[in-house]
This record gives sequence, C-alpha cells and structure tokens, in this order.
Amino acid sequence: MVIVDNLDRVDNSLKPSGYYQPEYLFVERGEQLNQLNCHVVYTVPLVLIFSNALGRLTNRFGVDPKVLPMVPVQLQDGSQFSPGITLLQQMVMARAFPGVSWEQSQHLITQVFDSLQTLERLCLVSGGHLRNLLMLLFRCLQQQDPPISQECVNRVIKQRRNELTLAITPDEWEVLREVAQDKSLRGHEKYELLLHSMFVFEYRDEDGSWFDINPILAQAKEFRL
Repeated sequence: MVIVDNLDRVDNSLKPSGYYQPEYLFVERGEQLNQLNCHVVYTVPLVLIFSNALGRLTNRFGVDPKVLPMVPVQLQDGSQFSPGITLLQQMVMARAFPGVSWEQSQHLITQVFDSLQTLERLCLVSGGHLRNLLMLLFRCLQQQDPPISQECVNRVIKQRRNELTLAITPDEWEVLREVAQDKSLRGHEKYELLLHSMFVFEYRDEDGSWFDINPILAQAKEFRL
C-alpha cells in the first residue's frame, strides 16, 4: 500500500486550462493517479467534496471519498457527548503517560491538571479537533508546568479566540450564526470556512453529516451580536 499525504493542501488556484488545481489533479488527471499497480490512499482537498466535481471524482476512482470528521464532544441539540469527551481525555493522558492504560491513567489526571473539570473544559473547547486540542494543550504547557490550572486553560482559550476573531469578516460572522443555528454548511463558496480557517467543524452520526462552529468562537462578543 502507498499513502500519498498532504495533497489536501493543494492550493485552489485557477489553471490556464480553466480548471482549479484540485479538480485538475484529481479529476482531469485522476485516471493516471488510479493506474498505480498497488493499493493507494490519497488525501484530497476538501473543496472537492463541496464542488460539482464530486460525481466525476467518484467515477474516476470508483469509490466515494472518505471523510474523517471531528470526534463529537456534543450532539446537535447542544448536549454533551460523554463517549467522545472520554476518548479525547484518553488521548491526552496517553501523551502524558505513554504505555499506561486508561484504567490507570485516569487516576493520574490530577498530576497533569488541577481537576478533571479542567481537562473536560479543554476537550470541550477543542470541538473534537485533535490537532486543535494538542495545540491548546501545548500552549498551556508553555505557560505553566503541570498540574495545569483552569485559569491557565481559560487564558489560552481567550488568546486563541482573539487570534481567530481578527480574521473573521462581518459577512463570515453571519455565516457562522447560520451554521450554529442550522447545523449545515452548503455551497462551494463557503468551504474555506471549514477547510482553512478552523471556524467550522464537521461531525457525522447515523443521520449523516452536520456542522457546528469552533466552540472557541461561541463566546466571542461578535458572535452574540
């Protein structure tokens, strides 16, 4: 098996042929990509999933693209999803105590955080985005040695929120409010909110896909206006 990673980062630039780069690479040249005489896994730009080229992409490769959603930390009705939160806690503690089982490491949480509630707060505000969670955790460790306090976590969250809000335009705030209310994100022109900016996360359940805003933004004053 060959895994070709990072092609999801291909720039969505318009080529002289009239095709955007992702469509040109995976659809127009998809036959060549599909001719390797082995099992191949490609990471593809998410823009293709939101574009009219999705049908042709599926025909080229003979399979539907597989999407890796966020780990759900809450349901569409806003209630917390305990199994997802527990999985994120396990990941954090596995980083802190490699090789130690969850049955043991869950009793060591207070060596890393001042309370279980602080770890839960960090997991919830990550939105189930693993890299986001690890980034927030790293920032906490840059400011404070373990056990990490809830004050430190709140400070890091506020700093990250300020960074994100600086990049959001008034029109995008309107889109974010719509996403928070409708739990949907439709249309090619809106995909960058999901792909590049970490403003919107995708989740999946037995009923299909649904979307929600990055929990860090939910407390921004601009969002509540």
